[in-house]
Amino acid sequence: MKELNHHLILMAEDDVDDQLLMQEAFTECGVNEQLRFVADGEELLDYLMRRGEYLGAMAAPRPGLILLDLNMPRKDGREALKEIRENPDLRRVPIVVFTTSRADTDIRKAYELGANSFITKPAAFDALVTTVNKMVGYWFSLVELPSAKPTTV
Repeated sequence: MKELNHHLILMAEDDVDDQLLMQEAFTECGVNEQLRFVADGEELLDYLMRRGEYLGAMAAPRPGLILLDLNMPRKDGREALKEIRENPDLRRVPIVVFTTSRADTDIRKAYELGANSFITKPAAFDALVTTVNKMVGYWFSLVELPSAKPTTV
């Protein structure tokens, strides 16, 4: 796996309106991280595995963080999360489940599958801006992320 691009956030979100709101929230809170979107779990895996339209490192730089919606067409977030965590080249990329669900079963399953965090999407735009600001600050300023280079013991 190549080095993670700590300034790239990849969001799997099928709702175009939610994508626009996220872009606006990033702009509103002055976040400098680059935000890219994929429409579902299948496209997320194509991006991460550099298949199809994402063939090659230039088309699909490794994200420093994945934001993952649970309910998407073709392949949902749970299925995508499971596949990512089973792949040794991808399992170190932090994944935040970012969804409308508050269901305890969804929260429990997300963590069992290897999510690093679970955040329920706020309904109000001001709360979304606050959430984005805190989330990006946590993952890119506070947390120490592992190197993408394998270590030998």
